[in-house]
Amino acid sequence: MNLLALELGAIIGICVAAVLVLAIIIWFIASYNKFVSLRAHVEDAFSTIDIYLKKRFDLIPNLVETVKGYAKHESETFRQVTEARAQMGKASTRAEIVEADKALSRALYSFRRVTENYPELKANTNFMDLQAQLRTIENELVNARKYYNACVRELNTKILSFPSLIVARLFKFTASELFEIAPEERENIKVSF
Repeated sequence: MNLLALELGAIIGICVAAVLVLAIIIWFIASYNKFVSLRAHVEDAFSTIDIYLKKRFDLIPNLVETVKGYAKHESETFRQVTEARAQMGKASTRAEIVEADKALSRALYSFRRVTENYPELKANTNFMDLQAQLRTIENELVNARKYYNACVRELNTKILSFPSLIVARLFKFTASELFEIAPEERENIKVSF
């Protein structure tokens, strides 16, 4: 009887250990798959930002040409916008794109300040249409950046949380950087009439 009880106890112990090992393997696979999914969401969100950056990139030459006719002596501002746009066109990595976007945002901020000094420009329908298009793209960019940052926050939280950080470190999942605006964009544009 004791031998049978010992054998039964051993079988139950082996079964419990097998179930625990199986549960750990299932958790490990599920955790890995979640990281892959979160990383894919971050990449998808960044590609959405990239699409809106391209739209803005394509709109800028038309806007600059329209303003040039009214503000001929603002060549430094136009040069900054053109150089920042060129930098954006050359950017290929995520870090380069983010830096180029910051430079372009700074240049567009200066550009907007210049346009505020020309009331006759604000009455130009072509300029107003281009401004409306730019404003729409900027709003879409804001929403895309919010979505991207939400995806990054979720991934980074998972990477830093225990016990999932074990899987993250084992498979070298790394935290992504949030998309932040340039300091100049935090300032209000002064409008005078």
